[in-house]
Amino acid sequence: MTDFTLASSDALVILIVFGVAWILWGWYLGRNNRTLDDYALAGRNVGFALATATAMATWITSNTTLVAPQLTYQFGVWGMLGYSMAALGLILFAPLAAKIKQLLPNGFTSGDFIYQRYGKAAWMAFIVISLCYALGWLVSLGMAGGLLLSSLSELGYVTGMSAILVICVIYTLLGGLKAVIATDFVQSIVIISGVVFIAWVCIDEVGFSTIHTNLSASQPELLNLLFPAAIMFFFNNVFFGIGEIFHSNVWWSRAFAFAPSVGKRSYLTAGLLWLPIPIVTGFIALAAGSLQLSPPSADMVGPMVAAALLGKIGAVFIFIVVFSALASSMDSLLAATSDLLTQDIVKRVLIPDASPNRLLKVNRLVIVGLGLLTWCVAALKLATLGALLNFTGAFVASTIWPIVYGIYQPKLTGGFAAGAMIAGTVAGLIGYFMIGFYVAAIISCALSLLICQIGIRHSQTFFTWHSLKE
Repeated sequence: MTDFTLASSDALVILIVFGVAWILWGWYLGRNNRTLDDYALAGRNVGFALATATAMATWITSNTTLVAPQLTYQFGVWGMLGYSMAALGLILFAPLAAKIKQLLPNGFTSGDFIYQRYGKAAWMAFIVISLCYALGWLVSLGMAGGLLLSSLSELGYVTGMSAILVICVIYTLLGGLKAVIATDFVQSIVIISGVVFIAWVCIDEVGFSTIHTNLSASQPELLNLLFPAAIMFFFNNVFFGIGEIFHSNVWWSRAFAFAPSVGKRSYLTAGLLWLPIPIVTGFIALAAGSLQLSPPSADMVGPMVAAALLGKIGAVFIFIVVFSALASSMDSLLAATSDLLTQDIVKRVLIPDASPNRLLKVNRLVIVGLGLLTWCVAALKLATLGALLNFTGAFVASTIWPIVYGIYQPKLTGGFAAGAMIAGTVAGLIGYFMIGFYVAAIISCALSLLICQIGIRHSQTFFTWHSLKE
């Protein structure tokens, strides 16, 4: 056991203190929730500061704090730069968020848009893709909680995974989106402060020249800007990040929840603030060789380097930062996915005449169910975080063009939109297994674009926007 590992008692104290704090705050924020709009969309009137903070904090997740260092450890300079390009998803979604609020002022989910714009077939394909992605992201967050505890403390993987899930499920259950957004605001401050401090210590203790010399001697390919697989990853991650945000109800629910005129500004600001964070967290991983660290798994390199630099106190510090990053994403995903299941499956298919009060109860039950399902799958630990997340790239990249054209191009029909999503997903999965994870999103997005273009060229119909507003 390394000298920076936290004792199990210390780790449990941190978990209990933070868990109780978030749960009590969630209860306090949600005590005045009276309607489904209050619970699911925070009253549809979230201001600029909270909107920006929740968008940025939600995107700072296990991807940024654990997977960005992992990919930098594997792909070098292109790993950190490629991950930073996920900021384009937030930036490019900014104008879409304003348009979404305009077109669907009373909308609840991304599924609402797809159903009304394209019809049932495209909606079914979209829901399957959305739920596959949501489960993959939830499982990766649960896994990240387990990996965090097992790499920084004497507690086991299952304990860490269970703790993050239980805490997030309870305060999301109690407070709804209000609790999610308010905790995200505090968590974003903790995350940014922590990441900047760790990077500063890394530069001060190890230094750019030492890291460069060590990498040049032992792993020169990590500094090679012509590293083929890394270049492919760079472009793949651009489309993956855009697809993640464009399709996910996490971001659509916020577009509906933000006050009028806030969505565009908040998403743009959040993207610009988020962009340098993966570069900073990725850079930390490059110091692993200089510190003579050999992580048992690549997705543990970030916390191990940071803890080695800061010692036992640093391990506590890193624990808090990464825990905040995981919680800020898991609570958002639990809330948004429960909304999608409640509104698109229960209300639209199973109980069409359900009252708002009944749907509110269903929504809460779904949150608990999602937590249990995530625990069961994450306990199996079937893949690394990077492999699991990039598997979903084939799914989400296929939705980019159907969504963009659905908003801005009235000629695309539901049949071609459904075909683009299904064919793009299948082609991306074939590329994932036959070539590598770093091409799945590119292939999926390219084929989806081709099918959408064919559909537009051959279409003789025009969608009327006033019907969507109604």
